[in-house]
Amino acid sequence: MGAEPRACTLGIALPEVDEAWLQAFAAGLHALAERHRCPLIGGDTTRGPLNVCVTVLGVVPRGQALRRDAARVGDDIWVSGTLGAAAWAVSARARGQALAPSHPARQRLDWPQPRLALGRALCGRAACAIDISDGLSGDLGHVLERSGCGAALEWARIPVDPALQGCDERDRHALVLGGGDDYELLFTAPAPSRGEIAALGERVGTPVSRIGSITAQPGISLLRPDGSVERIAARGFDHFGAATSASARPGPCA
Repeated sequence: MGAEPRACTLGIALPEVDEAWLQAFAAGLHALAERHRCPLIGGDTTRGPLNVCVTVLGVVPRGQALRRDAARVGDDIWVSGTLGAAAWAVSARARGQALAPSHPARQRLDWPQPRLALGRALCGRAACAIDISDGLSGDLGHVLERSGCGAALEWARIPVDPALQGCDERDRHALVLGGGDDYELLFTAPAPSRGEIAALGERVGTPVSRIGSITAQPGISLLRPDGSVERIAARGFDHFGAATSASARPGPCA
């Protein structure tokens, strides 16, 4: 939402005490917290099935929070970074395919990078934003539902992660449009701001790509490279659905 982090809390349930696991977990948590000047100020620890819940508290200038309900017809749709690699790692894990810790897809899944600098820079410039946790189409659908509008996307403009080069076209579409866990930012901005938005991405060191526009017609349309237009569902990962949800269906990539 464009806020500056100020503090975080941690609620964690552990089935048993595992010193090595706790040491590695604490090192990763504190490294990220220190990098963003977001100290751990409290929480709770208890016994039970492993569960980790982090709540981050932040501040944003009044009236500048990047909400889901502010997209307007004619706005450009942008995303940061690249999409699909983390969803592929989830899919590989579901199939029992082992990926080395250094594999690019596993790195994207295990070490997501909060786009905090970009979010703060977008305040006052972007119309609205959401992070892509459950898939591009699903999270874009949340914006469209709250804003009362539709979207037209161009597949050729969507930044597919290079890790998906070995996937067939059908699987790339499923991973990029319906997979999740990338935690990139999807945001909208007025069309006259294109140059400013592109320059802003360069300034904060986060690539941004313009992938479509907000339309008056409800739903999501996708322009394919061959010129055909497909209506796609706003469908992402379903936390309460079957294990074969969007990010688990694609086959292996080379």
